[in-house]
Amino acid sequence: MHPETHLALHHLRAADLRAEADAHRLAAEARRPYAIRTRLGWTLVEVGLRLAAPRPVLAH
Repeated sequence: MHPETHLALHHLRAADLRAEADAHRLAAEARRPYAIRTRLGWTLVEVGLRLAAPRPVLAH
């Protein structure tokens, strides 16, 4: 294989990897609004579990 051919293949593969990384970055940014939904959901679960847990009876 000629060095020029190897270099050309390297440049093509590097461009493909950059494009793939950009697509991944854009997809990750599009998913970010759901992160707050997930945190809110788990917070509601925790509050629900605390409300449902039996409370100790205090002696008077």
